[in-house]
Amino acid sequence: MEHFIASYSYLAIFLLTIAEAACIPIPSEITLGAGGVLASGVSLSGGVEHHPLNLALVIVVGVAGELVGSFTSYVVGRTGGRALVDRFGKYLLLSHRDLDRAEAWFARRGEPAVLVGRVVPVVRAFISFPAGMAEMAPVRFGLYTLVGVTVWVGSLASVGYALGGSWHAMVKGFSDASYVIVALVVVGLGLVVAHRLRARRAERQATALPGN
Repeated sequence: MEHFIASYSYLAIFLLTIAEAACIPIPSEITLGAGGVLASGVSLSGGVEHHPLNLALVIVVGVAGELVGSFTSYVVGRTGGRALVDRFGKYLLLSHRDLDRAEAWFARRGEPAVLVGRVVPVVRAFISFPAGMAEMAPVRFGLYTLVGVTVWVGSLASVGYALGGSWHAMVKGFSDASYVIVALVVVGLGLVVAHRLRARRAERQATALPGN
């Protein structure tokens, strides 16, 4: 990935940020941090970068890629989300009732969740799809996304720029944090699945009682 970024610079940053924002878990810490390093005049191998990038342009390209990827995931969720639940929801222990509850929650609290989710590793890659399924207003989705990704992209690119040749330490720190978040997400998903299994079992038992 570093070789791809070093070889194709702005195009690589644009394509990788699109993919990351469209639910493909590519670490944007590496993509944007590397862009900042190349803008500082340091090559990714630690030597001198003879054709340094422009930091402002790295940020603009990164924000543009994040917006394209986010809206791609949002549109998929908005146009095909319910069909996906109908077809595959049973394998994930999801039903239309669950979807209705999720949409009601998103209607009450989803907009701030989009903004906050944009600066949370791992979560940020997947927040657009449920926003689309909940039919969050496109303009509000775009504004919250723009603010969140601008903070995220600008921060990572600027840190990479400031660290220069020491950027690998930044990547390790972010990677360690991502591992912790992934572990917490896995534990949380395990608890959710266990709860859903108990709830579905209780529903089946209730419907099997005489008079139901």
